[in-house]
Amino acid sequence: VQLQASGGGLVQAGGSLRLACAASGRSFSDYSVGWFRRVPGEERAVVATISSRAGSSTYYIDSVKGRYTISRDNAKSTVYLQMNSLKPEDTAVYYCGADRYLTQVQRAVPAYWGQGTQVTVSS
Repeated sequence: VQLQASGGGLVQAGGSLRLACAASGRSFSDYSVGWFRRVPGEERAVVATISSRAGSSTYYIDSVKGRYTISRDNAKSTVYLQMNSLKPEDTAVYYCGADRYLTQVQRAVPAYWGQGTQVTVSS
């Protein structure tokens, strides 16, 4: 599985962005997917995860609950992260990752990674 993340950019506080993680390869629906972020000086950390197939199970870290929404479109082999009410502290490089096992995604050790996309939120 190859992953391509896109959609980052510069936005003012309170604004919105939608990140997309497009996958190539077969059986994308069999993979759980997560969005992660890294700020300078810190390790890459989970932001949100979505389970395989219908994506019935989602998880968010507390700081983004109610502002971010993760979703998937298996027909397009793409997972999205809708980010609303952005704050300066959301500034980071965002990555997507995928694994057949949700637990690996939740532990931030998925088998496959996309490249990062920079999100910058100005105050």
